Amino acid sequence: MSRHPFIPQELRGRPFTTAEADAAGLTASMRRGRHVEQVHRGVWSLADTPRTFEFQVHAARMALARDAVLSHVSALRWLGVEVGRETPIHFSTNRPRQTREDIVLHRRIGTISPRLIRGIDTLGPDRSFVDSATILGIRQLVRAGDALVRAGLTTVDDLVHYVTRSHLDGVVRARQAAALVRARVDSLRETDLRLLIVLAGLPEPEVNVDVHADDGTWLARGDLVLPELRVVIEHDGWVHERDAEQRQKDHFRRERIEAAGWTLIVVTVADFQHPISVVTRIFEALRRRGYDGPPPELTRTWRLCARNL
Repeated sequence: MSRHPFIPQELRGRPFTTAEADAAGLTASMRRGRHVEQVHRGVWSLADTPRTFEFQVHAARMALARDAVLSHVSALRWLGVEVGRETPIHFSTNRPRQTREDIVLHRRIGTISPRLIRGIDTLGPDRSFVDSATILGIRQLVRAGDALVRAGLTTVDDLVHYVTRSHLDGVVRARQAAALVRARVDSLRETDLRLLIVLAGLPEPEVNVDVHADDGTWLARGDLVLPELRVVIEHDGWVHERDAEQRQKDHFRRERIEAAGWTLIVVTVADFQHPISVVTRIFEALRRRGYDGPPPELTRTWRLCARNL
C-alpha cells in the first residue's frame, strides 16, 4: 500500500506549485500535514523527496519570475561541470540582485541567448564561464574551462574569443583563466597538476599525448609530456590498493618508458598535500634533463591555486 495514499501520483518525486497541487486535489489542509513540505513560497514537495541538485533547480525555477535563467556556477553544474557549491542556486534576471533562501538572483548584464536544457532555460557555457569568475578562484575556473572543452560544450579558441570580447563582471579573471584552459584534459587533477607547473613558471607540458621511443615505437600515452626534455609527468589517482595485475601493468609500463630514455614523474593523491615538493621534484627532474631555466617562482597566484588541493 502507498505510504501517502492521498498524494496524487503526478506530484510525487518532484517539486510542484500551489496551482498544480490544487488542480490535483491536494488541498491546503493536506499541504499542512506532515507528509508535505513547503520548499519555497508557492512551491511544495513530499517531505521524503530527495533534495537533489536537479530537484532544487526545478523548485527554485518554479518560485521565480518567467524571465529567470539559470546562470553562473549553477548553469555550469547543469551542463555537467561540477565546480563551486551546489547551493545556493544562481539565476540571472532583469531585476535588481537579491538573495533568498538557497537562491541568488543576479541583475542581468548584456544580452543573453539561453538554451532549454532538461526543462530549464540555461545560459550557455561561455557566458556561464565568465559569470562564474565572480564566484570561483583561478584554479576552479580553469577546471571548469577544461571540463567544458572536454565535454565538447565549447573550444579553447571559442572561449578565449568570447572572454576577449566580453565586458561582463568577472571578465578580468575569466581572461586570465581562459588563457590557461587546454583541450584533451581527462581529469580535474590533471588540471591541478598542470597549473602547479605552469603558474610556477616551469615549461608547459603537452596534455595527453603519445610517447614514442627513438625508433618510433609507441610506448604510452602520457598525462603531461615535455617531448624536448623527454619527461612524462603523471597523476596517479589510485586511492585504494590496486590488484596485483594492475600493479604489474603499471610496473611494466614504467620500465618501458624509462628504458627508452624518458624520465617518468608520478604525482600521487597524497603528493598534492605538499605542492611545493611537487614542483621542486619536477624542476629537479627537468634540470637533470638539461633544462636551464629559472627555478619555480611561487607567486601569489600559484599559492592561491595550491591552497586546499
